[in-house]
Amino acid sequence: MINRKVSAGMTATVFVLSLAACSEAPEEAEGSLGMDMEDGSHEGMDMEKDPAEDMGMAEDAHEGMDHSGSAELPEGLQAAVDPAFEVGSQVFVETDHLMGMQGVEATISGAYDTAVYSISYTPEDGNPVENHKWVVHEELENPGPEPLEPGTEVTVIADHMAGMAGAAATIDTVEETTVYTIDYVTSSGEEVMNHMWVTGDELSAE
Repeated sequence: MINRKVSAGMTATVFVLSLAACSEAPEEAEGSLGMDMEDGSHEGMDMEKDPAEDMGMAEDAHEGMDHSGSAELPEGLQAAVDPAFEVGSQVFVETDHLMGMQGVEATISGAYDTAVYSISYTPEDGNPVENHKWVVHEELENPGPEPLEPGTEVTVIADHMAGMAGAAATIDTVEETTVYTIDYVTSSGEEVMNHMWVTGDELSAE
């Protein structure tokens, strides 16, 4: 009789312990799986987050920039004698210097005969800018009367972009032509006045 009671007691104890072990195992497995999934998701978020943030910051910085030019012209700039596009005429922009510019309709607000340059320079923030379009001859410090050759080192006095004024630059290309200032509304609805500069081959009548 005693042996039977002991045997029954031991059987019950083993059964209870088995139930406890079974009930804990899924929780531990689930916990491990949850940790792995959480870590994996976190890593995935980190990998995807940075490019998106960088893109957002770049867009915000670009959108916050004032694309309008000054109403004050560079000293010595001469009005064009016979421009392809008359002041006040409507044109379409065929260049993408700035976001939301290409394809929009614009009004010619000024036309000038000069030498126009694309330049590479390093602004105050230290991030190099290559092949910036455009600066005109009159926006360079003491350029002399004649157009400068590609490769010439110059100092920029224009302030089209942050950190440009006073920057040392290298002339990439030069062209003697008519340049225009234009008024337009970007594809995102931003009004831009007297934007400097576009060339005739960056505009079309239709």
